[in-house]
Amino acid sequence: MTGLVLVLICSFFFLSYILTGVTRKLALKNNILDIPNSRSSHTVPTPRGGGLAFVVVFLVGISLLFCLGILELRVFLALLGGGCLIAAVGWLDDRRGLSALVRLCFHFVAAIWAVSWLEGVPNLSLSFTELESSWWGIVLAVVGMVWLINLYNFMDGIDGIAGTEAVTVSAIAAILLWSHASNLAIPCLLLAAAVLGFLIWNWPPAKIFMGDVGSGFLGFVFAVLAIWSENSGAVPLLIWLLLLGVFIVDATVTLIKRMARGEKLYEAHRSHVYQLAVQAGYSHKQVTLTVLLINIMLGIVAAVALYYYNYMLLITLVTVAVLVVAHLLLGQVFNTRIARMNVNANNMVVEQFKEEAAATRDMADKD
Repeated sequence: MTGLVLVLICSFFFLSYILTGVTRKLALKNNILDIPNSRSSHTVPTPRGGGLAFVVVFLVGISLLFCLGILELRVFLALLGGGCLIAAVGWLDDRRGLSALVRLCFHFVAAIWAVSWLEGVPNLSLSFTELESSWWGIVLAVVGMVWLINLYNFMDGIDGIAGTEAVTVSAIAAILLWSHASNLAIPCLLLAAAVLGFLIWNWPPAKIFMGDVGSGFLGFVFAVLAIWSENSGAVPLLIWLLLLGVFIVDATVTLIKRMARGEKLYEAHRSHVYQLAVQAGYSHKQVTLTVLLINIMLGIVAAVALYYYNYMLLITLVTVAVLVVAHLLLGQVFNTRIARMNVNANNMVVEQFKEEAAATRDMADKD
């Protein structure tokens, strides 16, 4: 089994790498480009839709796993049906642009499809006890899945960050799952391999962007894997919350802050902490590597929480609280630095204007 898994991982990595290159050529040929605007974090028109490569590779991978008897029918159908719908909507949005309402409707359809096959979340593990759920467990699963689909899209705003998050989270999840349920770990490894093949192209400076076709798909897949893991009694949902902590906290806290300010939630913005870091002068690579480091630390915390199972809820709550506080503090620091940079830039413009005016007066005096 181990040998077969290694062959599959290597094969899907190279296949994803090759397909991403092909997708980039097609995007350039068909003018599928992300044009920079005032709210962009990039300055050069860049091909988008590269996530299509790892979407195809992963769907082929799970089909193979199903044929080999590694993947259950209900999980296979949840991933395949919902994943195809999310990817299709994302691809259309990358090519033509769809309204937020249309995208959201399809996201709910995909989530309801997946959750119905996964049978909701009958019991939620809270370390010291299990919380039985009925209809509200299904509602929570659907809403949570839709939110993860969208927040992953929100967090895909600089080179390499969404791919790095996907590779590290799925790889760490596979390690944690391997001794509990290898049939759960293998899809995670295939996802990591497929996204890694794309990430080589997307690493700063990016040669192609993931696009909605990839970001929404990753959010969906992680939601399905997390629910499947919880329902199988392998790795609880709380552990997945820890692993995805960087994205979940940044997106959720930013959304709450924007709601408090009365902003239109469907409009593009640059107020996520990772975006503020770039505006404050840090490079895409520095921010992405910082996310990588934090994810490794969260992976260690997740392993500790699993080992000290009775304290898992406490460890999760403390970790999330730390991430929230860090988010708020970093937001203030970055905003202060950005304001200072803007003042300095304005002062430079004023000084330049004064110098030009003085030079003009000198020339007039000579005449």
